[in-house]
Amino acid sequence: MPYARFPFFLSLSARRRVLAVLLLCGVAAAWADIPQRTVRAAGFSPERLERIDARMRAALEEGLMVGGQALIARHGEVIYDQRWGYADREREIAVAPDTLYRIYSMTKPITSVALLMLYEEGHFLLQDPVQRYVPEVADLELLVEADDGSTALRPPQRQPSIRDLLRHTAGLSYGIFGDSEVDQRYLDADLFEQPTLADFARVLGTLPLRHDPGERWHYSVAVDLQGRLIEAISGQSLGEFFRDRIFRPLGMRDTHFVLPADKHARLAQLYTPRGADAGWDRPWVFNDETALEVADAELTRPYLEGGYFESGGAGLISSGADYLRFATMLQGGGALGAVRLLAPGTVRLLRSDHLQDVAHDDLYGLDTFGLGVGIIEDPSAASGELGAPGTYGWGGAAGTNFWVDPQHGIVGVFMVQSIPHQTSL
Repeated sequence: MPYARFPFFLSLSARRRVLAVLLLCGVAAAWADIPQRTVRAAGFSPERLERIDARMRAALEEGLMVGGQALIARHGEVIYDQRWGYADREREIAVAPDTLYRIYSMTKPITSVALLMLYEEGHFLLQDPVQRYVPEVADLELLVEADDGSTALRPPQRQPSIRDLLRHTAGLSYGIFGDSEVDQRYLDADLFEQPTLADFARVLGTLPLRHDPGERWHYSVAVDLQGRLIEAISGQSLGEFFRDRIFRPLGMRDTHFVLPADKHARLAQLYTPRGADAGWDRPWVFNDETALEVADAELTRPYLEGGYFESGGAGLISSGADYLRFATMLQGGGALGAVRLLAPGTVRLLRSDHLQDVAHDDLYGLDTFGLGVGIIEDPSAASGELGAPGTYGWGGAAGTNFWVDPQHGIVGVFMVQSIPHQTSL
């Protein structure tokens, strides 16, 4: 169901109120249905927005993507919603307003918001050690590798805090992205094949740290451990907490860990560059290939059948419209319409620099990291690209991405499905 056309006679504030209602009612927009007058009133040029269409049509012709979707909103008002290509090339199914996508690490900001909701309720302090609430990871040890290749374990300078989990400074790793001894131990322990988050945390508690907590930013399974922390504090499963406290209030009707059977047909096909590999249980292999082939069906099976823990770090399927609601909530200082998840001050904390005294040379293309989001403080610094100071967001392994520009009230969401994603789309 497309958005109803915004009446020209409505004021900008009235159109925003209409949009808030439409967002909460779970409908989606079409670029052709958004009057140019509405776009210009929001401060945008329709002619320049059409440059996005031209670029994406070229990407289709070049084979850089099979299909995609982009949405842009300002102060909660959708001013751009366009789709290109196929959700399933082999079956010739075009991308539709309700196409569903594996959002991988775009799950992470949702998990961090959930944890911060519990923080606002007074359940913990950010500096509290994680082991106080999740005893499965008590007394973690640090693996030290000597120059001769030998390894030894020692106690870390301190145990990871909840803030460390939120900003990726806990000393944990991922397994699939590195070739260190710690990463190999993650894979050998079948960390990602555990049936529940409690089992995941128990196995993680037997594995060593890669860095001293607080020493450096290192991308890791910290957000999955956040998921276990949410379960331990709330008494709900992570999926139940998401459903009751975030998805239902925001009207995110198409966001799931395991996709209901009646929605399987809407899930976009997953593609992979020829010769590349992105198995969830093995190290990733990248290359320079752009030709896209149908990905291994095993990458999709858990989304349809379940069987593994609810991954707060990478486990959700969502739609462009659903994720726009979530991102617009952040842009709105923690609220979407009458629904408030976080206080404005907590959102400011989320998008603030939390790496001021922490090494973060691995944080490519971003200036710093907040509590669950990457941040561009100065466009002329690490990113070197045009943008607004303070813009924040995160992406997913299949190329999905979102960003929030708090200075101008702008939100962008991009959906595509190729893993590992090897383009600059």
